Amino acid sequence: MELLQRSRRLRGSEGLRRMVRETRADASSLIYPMFVVEGTGVKEEIPSMPGQFRWSLDRLPEKLEELQNAGVGSLMLFGIPAEKDEVASGAYAEDGIVQRAVRVCKEQAPDLYCITDVCLCEYTSHGHCGMLKGQEVDNDPSVELLSRTAVSHAAAGADMVAPSDMMDGRVLGIRQALDAADFATVPIMAYSVKYASGFYGPFREAADSAPAFGDRRAYQMDVHNRREAVKKALQDIEQGADIVMVKPAMSFLDLVREVHDAVNVPVAAYSVSGEYAMVKAAAEKGWIDEERIVGEMASSVYRAGAHIYLTYYAELVAKLIAEGVVG
Repeated sequence: MELLQRSRRLRGSEGLRRMVRETRADASSLIYPMFVVEGTGVKEEIPSMPGQFRWSLDRLPEKLEELQNAGVGSLMLFGIPAEKDEVASGAYAEDGIVQRAVRVCKEQAPDLYCITDVCLCEYTSHGHCGMLKGQEVDNDPSVELLSRTAVSHAAAGADMVAPSDMMDGRVLGIRQALDAADFATVPIMAYSVKYASGFYGPFREAADSAPAFGDRRAYQMDVHNRREAVKKALQDIEQGADIVMVKPAMSFLDLVREVHDAVNVPVAAYSVSGEYAMVKAAAEKGWIDEERIVGEMASSVYRAGAHIYLTYYAELVAKLIAEGVVG
């Protein structure tokens, strides 16, 4: 055959395949989400997320060391308080669970980059992401409490805050509150494109944050919408977001690409609890090669245009990046 173009010429060896690879990844782009709880001596496995745990503050340094040894340099903290109320007071308390966890991180592992999830759902007695007015979430009073929460996280030493609530105007409210409190250098990673997804089920068990009634479709995005994703990302950037996020990752990679192409800030993608749980369940059955699937999932997220990858598999992905399987 007289072929001038033979694609297989660039596939002949592992070294050559890496040389011409279109998608590159680095472990510095990984963020590990973790759950902190009250109590002592707690390392409690999450039933729907085998291999993931709730950690008490006295045992938190164990996990911090594991992350550093694996080459994962960033984590995101989610807190589960001992008590909840209608005004989410534990979210912005100076001695709240996340605030104290941040202090532990800064004392025990100062080189780890510590990001905090800013939401109210784990702290409200009704499980919604804001304050209620009847049976509806009241947007503007919720933004006030979210802003107060973000400032309390920054005061505790958080390197970055990440609002996940999906209230309108919360990025602007948080940016203004941080600036007024002399935290102008603390960046915001906004959950800008957060869909009302069925993939969050295991997380709600992990964070004890399932709504007591109804659902979150009135404030999280409709899974059928595409143009709204770009609109929302651009709005958040106008309001002061330094990084925008698409969540979930796997079923929304088309939106990762669209947002990447539309914005001029870094784009994050969150591989959520349901993705993790499905892979774990299939792997435990022996139906899939877990490492290979995790590598393909990570590669697809970077290929779609994400600069930052939040995943419960962060330590494994760091290993796969070191081995050249990813990136």
